[in-house]
Amino acid sequence: MEISIKTIVFFLTLLTTGLSSGLFYAWQVSVIPGTRRVTDQSYLESMQQINRAIINPWFMFIFMGALLFLAWSTWFSYQTADRTTFILMLIATLCYAGGTFGVTAAGNVPLNNWLEAINLNELSSLKMVETRAHYEPKWNRLHLIRTIFSVLAFSATLLALLTEYKK
Repeated sequence: MEISIKTIVFFLTLLTTGLSSGLFYAWQVSVIPGTRRVTDQSYLESMQQINRAIINPWFMFIFMGALLFLAWSTWFSYQTADRTTFILMLIATLCYAGGTFGVTAAGNVPLNNWLEAINLNELSSLKMVETRAHYEPKWNRLHLIRTIFSVLAFSATLLALLTEYKK
């Protein structure tokens, strides 16, 4: 059995998009509810440490790889697949590019950079409350948006691949 480049790319698309979607979904339903229960100082310290730790090769492969493989699979679909598969892949790519990658780059990352620049040891209790009130609701709202779009991207990818490979 010969495995084509297209099959490998579609597999990697499904894998990276699914893992990215799963990461965002799991964060939405477990980490966010958990962080609502901690003190302001614990929350801010945790978010600073998490934001530092998440920038690693494994996360970047999944997060950036999903965008790359989605675009590549969309191109393959345009070239070789039926119209339905192509449209589903285009929807998946646009959802991920704008709603997940774009929201992260334009919203979550600037908030993370803003938080990173703060020396928490220099903040009074009142300033901690204010800092959290500025950061947390915006970050969580943006995270919900990127979660929804990553799930939509994964769902459209799965539908496209099921459509393509049922032939």
